[in-house]
Amino acid sequence: MIPDSKTEVDATVRAVLKDVLALSDAQVAAFDDTTPLFGALPELDSMAVAGVLTEIEDRLGIVIDDDEVDGEMLETFGALTTFAATKALL
Repeated sequence: MIPDSKTEVDATVRAVLKDVLALSDAQVAAFDDTTPLFGALPELDSMAVAGVLTEIEDRLGIVIDDDEVDGEMLETFGALTTFAATKALL
């Protein structure tokens, strides 16, 4: 699926976090742009990051280069969604 709006990217990132990290629907639904991710979610450790990013690539039809991955992009739900939208909505 190639998204055509930030809303679709948001929904996809939520679904990836839910599926890969086995989070509840309620927990993921409560995420907003300021919700902390890496370092705040015990499920999102360094090993899980690779799974999350790979799944985002697959679902959004994007490629995330290694040099694009940093703590800032994973700091909050909003940062991750904005990063994914920037890549997917070119």
